[in-house]
Amino acid sequence: MTEPRLSSGLQRASGEIVSLPKRRLGRTGIDVTVLALGGAGLGGLYGSVSDEAAVQTIHHALALGINYIDNSPFYGQCERRLGSALAALGGLPPGVHLCTKAGTHPERYGDYSAAATRWTVENSLRLLGLDTIDLVQVHAVEHIDMDTVLAPGGTVDELERLRDEGKLRAIGLAVYGRDFHRRAIASGRFDYILTHDDYSLVRQTDAQLLEEAAAAGVGVLLGRALLTGLLAGDDPLANERLAAQPDAAAAHAWWLWAREHEVPLPALAIQFAMRHPGVSSVIVGASTPQEVEESVAAVTLPIPDAIWAEVEERIRQHRS
Repeated sequence: MTEPRLSSGLQRASGEIVSLPKRRLGRTGIDVTVLALGGAGLGGLYGSVSDEAAVQTIHHALALGINYIDNSPFYGQCERRLGSALAALGGLPPGVHLCTKAGTHPERYGDYSAAATRWTVENSLRLLGLDTIDLVQVHAVEHIDMDTVLAPGGTVDELERLRDEGKLRAIGLAVYGRDFHRRAIASGRFDYILTHDDYSLVRQTDAQLLEEAAAAGVGVLLGRALLTGLLAGDDPLANERLAAQPDAAAAHAWWLWAREHEVPLPALAIQFAMRHPGVSSVIVGASTPQEVEESVAAVTLPIPDAIWAEVEERIRQHRS
């Protein structure tokens, strides 16, 4: 496998190099690119992916200037493959930031004790081939017992201890649900949060949460801006799996609108999420180098101000 050449952005057909902007992630002190690579697809959660394809995808993301990769023990083979990709580069490149997650390792799933937290983080470091990692998120899918997470001897206590030991830099929360994130923000012990599904073209029910996080100095990573494929570019009603989802009709309406206005729907969806000043980075998954390239192209595509004015007006009308 040829070692990738790291650069700083996407080269258009015109020869122009388009770099990805960076934003500070809350009080972590870390600047992340506005587009991040999600690891679930790399680990095989959405279909079979070979080790070689996953490593090539990671390398291509770094070559295009993405500097944050979202990772979790929950994501199948993601950590092992990410470790292989880093080893091929001779280690973690300067300025590249990774995360891992605690609470959803298959062997310790739902265990938010200090012992399980330490075991999970140290196991992740071993698989990644690292002595320390920038970001660790307390992780759950749709529900989490914040009392246990915040209790003495719980997850956050141990993550703070690991941080004091130099094994991690910042602590986050990754779960679905505004109330959990509000509890995290109010605790003052989380540097950033990862939320998903509720701030997109289809609905903006997390808008107030993003404001609250910004006011508290808490960074925001945003997942699933494409709503697991509903806003990925094709008509969602033409896909049996997508058509069965509750947001399919709303996504179809945006698909029609984007087609009428001759704007690629993925570019519109990802850039809409990025336009909120409280969002540090939007995480978009990929399992091939081509998918990474498509995401970077979507992020860097110029969209006229007039289009954004119409988007905002359409959203305002739907809220009324």
